[in-house]
Amino acid sequence: MTNAVIAPVNTSGPFFTVLKSKNTYNIIEMDVMHKVVSKLLAIPTSSNKPGMLLGNIQSGKTRSFIGTMAVGFDSGYDIVIILTKNSSALVKQTYERLEQEYETLIDEDKLAVYDIMKMPTKLRNFELKKKLVIVLKKEKTNMSRLDKMLFEQYPELNEKRILFIDDEADFASVAYDNVKEKNIIELKKIAGQIDEIRAKLNNASYLQVTATPYSLYLQPEDMTIHPGKFYQPKRPAFTELVPIHDKYVGGEIYFENSKIDGHMASYLFYEVQDEELKILTKSDRRKVKAETLLTSDRYDGIRSALINFIVGGKVRNIQQEVSGEKLEKYAFIIHTMTSKAAHQWQEDVVSLIEEKLVEAMHNDRQLFETLILKSYNDLERSKMDGLQFPTFDEVLSKVEEALTNEELLIEIVNSEKDVENLLDKSGQLKLRTPLNLFIGGQILDRGITIGNLIGFYYGRNPQKFQQDTVLQHSRMYGARPLPDVAVTRFYTTQRIYNVMERMHEFDTELRRAFETGANDGAVVFIQKDIENKVIPCNPNKILLSSINMLKPGKRLLPVGFRTIAKTMLERKMKKIDEYVYNLKSSAVTDPNDSRNFLVNKEDVIKLLTLIHETYKMEEHYEWDLSMYFSILNYLSEEQDTKLKGKVWIVLRENRDISRFKKSGKFEDSPDTAQAELKVARELADNIPALILTRQNGAEEKGWKGAPFYWPVLVAPKNTTTTVFANRNIK
Repeated sequence: MTNAVIAPVNTSGPFFTVLKSKNTYNIIEMDVMHKVVSKLLAIPTSSNKPGMLLGNIQSGKTRSFIGTMAVGFDSGYDIVIILTKNSSALVKQTYERLEQEYETLIDEDKLAVYDIMKMPTKLRNFELKKKLVIVLKKEKTNMSRLDKMLFEQYPELNEKRILFIDDEADFASVAYDNVKEKNIIELKKIAGQIDEIRAKLNNASYLQVTATPYSLYLQPEDMTIHPGKFYQPKRPAFTELVPIHDKYVGGEIYFENSKIDGHMASYLFYEVQDEELKILTKSDRRKVKAETLLTSDRYDGIRSALINFIVGGKVRNIQQEVSGEKLEKYAFIIHTMTSKAAHQWQEDVVSLIEEKLVEAMHNDRQLFETLILKSYNDLERSKMDGLQFPTFDEVLSKVEEALTNEELLIEIVNSEKDVENLLDKSGQLKLRTPLNLFIGGQILDRGITIGNLIGFYYGRNPQKFQQDTVLQHSRMYGARPLPDVAVTRFYTTQRIYNVMERMHEFDTELRRAFETGANDGAVVFIQKDIENKVIPCNPNKILLSSINMLKPGKRLLPVGFRTIAKTMLERKMKKIDEYVYNLKSSAVTDPNDSRNFLVNKEDVIKLLTLIHETYKMEEHYEWDLSMYFSILNYLSEEQDTKLKGKVWIVLRENRDISRFKKSGKFEDSPDTAQAELKVARELADNIPALILTRQNGAEEKGWKGAPFYWPVLVAPKNTTTTVFANRNIK
């Protein structure tokens, strides 16, 4: 996906030499920095067609673009203009980081870094001859100041080679109907100001740095569907990927490894009930009883979150003490609402839980130790192999010490001023005490770095936010030592978790299609119309909570269900067994295994309808049969082959899977990866396969004591990466 270097760059100049010795960039990182500058020097770029430095959330993008700047300065750029999100705190964070990284060069008068809102009244010629970095937020006043500085105050600057770096360049994304129109208009105005400034410059380049680039990669300029069903967007001038470092923890841990039973990650998600989120929405003393805060199930999520945070922090401190390491301070975020009143109420509730916990420590030892033991047992389940987990008595003692010494600090962060006052010298959110719990809204959003985060209580409604925004809310992503991950918990509702999992898959698959060049980077966007037909759709209308990503070999199956009553189930199964037998007896079978046979998609639809009648879905889980049929139709008809409209059945009987995994989550793998799933993927070249496992349904396995079928639809290996909208879009 990257081309050879097409313009010479200076890889050993004074700027990059200083940065390289300070940051010990590896070969891959340096190669990316060199390629970016090389292409910026050779390829025309603009805000409409920028160079792109694409990374993951919290994956080291700032480190990468700061190194790229140094190569740029050594290779002929005189000025770098950094555009940040509209946040004074982020401007300060960026400014502080640059001052720190380039300290030596600043001291040697080779470089000057300015916040455009705090620049000296008059720069002297001596100062203007230095390399310059100007940091400003994407806001009208800031942009006007930049225009005045370049073309009125210091016109000699507009003759120099300038590099614009648009940091967190991901405002406009897959936009939803309920995005405020005025925000979009405002963003377009700012983009227009950038274009106007750049058009007046003789020698300027434009680089965007982002983790969520959907506005550029998904939306074509005219917002129309091109002939056929592919949605072919306009592209950046070029794209380079930020290398992912070995300490990075992202969606793979939270949404992929978490599915592996017994894996450390399988314990990260802690389900919060919808009712609890409602309780935390606004002050209501009738719903929060102080005397039951430590005992009622109504507050289990927020109570467990606080106690797990304290216990987890102390577990890590004990481990650090044993190994002779520095004792780290830890952070926790509560991010559920944007309103300041809600933040104050949440602080009241959390503070009251702390108060009651201290009271129990002194007056109700049995309750206190029971709560700490519950947390201890929860966190011990995810302990790392090879790392000694402290004893309960050791942890209990440290928790008592932490509560006695008031090591827990609870702070509300809901304004720019709050964040600015809380940033440390490195530009990160300052951790004042061993345990720091931050409550806030969008101000704790993108760009603000929070170190040593081991707890995240999240309650924002993803249906109301863009993919870019929700992914940026994922502050639990980033550089995280695995021993910290072992005591980390992510608290949210099952519904929100499911939506974020879909978003992770969406993000991953779009990247895969782009990085591998699959389909020339095109992505299929389809939906059901009112007649239940599959038609192309505009990604501008898709709610990320209502999609399925289709990719080669993907499995689609019902999860989170129980079967109907035994007597009724047995009656229905008799009918289903007979139907399956008749299908098989008249079908073309696989010459290698007669348990695999070929049928019409209409027969599969009838079979799945019968199976659906034997299920009862649990809360927050659904098996949308209409959607399932639409996908089945699409996959069986997509490729124009002689098997078009057919489906392979991979039948396996006498299975004894449990309803729940060891982690307590619903089982989601009735198929065996090295057995029937492997067979299904081999058979499914151009048409889908349906793995049909007949489970014995034993009571000791959590079922009703009667057999049932569990189907798994497997997408063909020649499937094009496809975004399939669940709901009709008006």
